Amino acid sequence: MIARFLAFLMVLYALGFALFAVTLGTPAAADTPKVDAIVVITGGKGRIEHAASLLADGKGKRLLIAGADPSVRKVDLVRRLGGKEKLFDCCVDLGSESVDTRSNAEEANRWLERRKYRSIRLVTSDWHMRRARYEFNRQLDANIKIIPDAVKTEPNFMTLFAEYNKYLLRRLSVWLDI
Repeated sequence: MIARFLAFLMVLYALGFALFAVTLGTPAAADTPKVDAIVVITGGKGRIEHAASLLADGKGKRLLIAGADPSVRKVDLVRRLGGKEKLFDCCVDLGSESVDTRSNAEEANRWLERRKYRSIRLVTSDWHMRRARYEFNRQLDANIKIIPDAVKTEPNFMTLFAEYNKYLLRRLSVWLDI
């Protein structure tokens, strides 16, 4: 009986992983309405570039780069992104209080509350979007609209496997209240 139950759990786990792997986050539609703010989570290739492009295109009023290393300065990002100094001076905030996805959401929540923003465009990698949305939905006021905007990547098996396990463990820890 125990062996059957464990086998059943393994099949569920494998099916869940397969579903996770084929239903990664997607980019927001081109006609997505403007939001109050764009929040980008650091840690993946193309995320900051995409968020800065959205800001330059007027898709949001302000940009929070959550989880930035404390040693990173705006001038470093301006240099890396090839200009846009005026845009960074007026409309970009570097958040360096967070170290993981949960604290990214907490940091963003404090930032949004201070600015009284009611809608965000959440930018992260496609493989990371499910867990990021989960954390942001848990932290942000239910009245704040979140528009997911995933940066397309080509994640390898280990990236997907690790992210799937992080997502499951986080959901489990919330469910068990630990």
